[in-house]
Amino acid sequence: MEYTITKACKKDLNELVILYEEARNFMHTHGNPNQWNDGHPAADDLLKDIEQGILYVLKSDGKIDGAFVYYEGIDPTYLKIDGAWLNNRPYGVGHKVVSSRKRKGTGSLIIDYLKKHSHYVRMDTHEDNLPMQNLLKKEGFVYCGTIYLANGDPRMAFMFDPDYQQT
Repeated sequence: MEYTITKACKKDLNELVILYEEARNFMHTHGNPNQWNDGHPAADDLLKDIEQGILYVLKSDGKIDGAFVYYEGIDPTYLKIDGAWLNNRPYGVGHKVVSSRKRKGTGSLIIDYLKKHSHYVRMDTHEDNLPMQNLLKKEGFVYCGTIYLANGDPRMAFMFDPDYQQT
């Protein structure tokens, strides 16, 4: 099946809100009741991401099958880590990864996009989000430690470095 990954635009907003709501419901009923339990990301959050040009959509047959935030640069929540990053080189950041669950492999397609656009990639996820942890490990990401969001919530931090050799 053919797919495209492009920057999201305002006309995508309603479909994105539904996609994230479906993901929240799935997480809450499948062992991850604490992540995004405050309605995050809300329509206002997604609109800001669209306006900043950092929200991307994966589409097939004209429908959004996945979405994610991607940018290069320093993520303030990654400045302090209980642990250690694989390196301190410039990196890309992936956040708010979501898939419709209707297209198998959407998560891997998103991760492939991130890895193609940044040599080094940092991401984080909730400790209860086992599907994302497994995806990151499958895609060659290494668990580096714990970071803390602005509100103090802990997140598991992962990094992809194609040159890193696990011992």
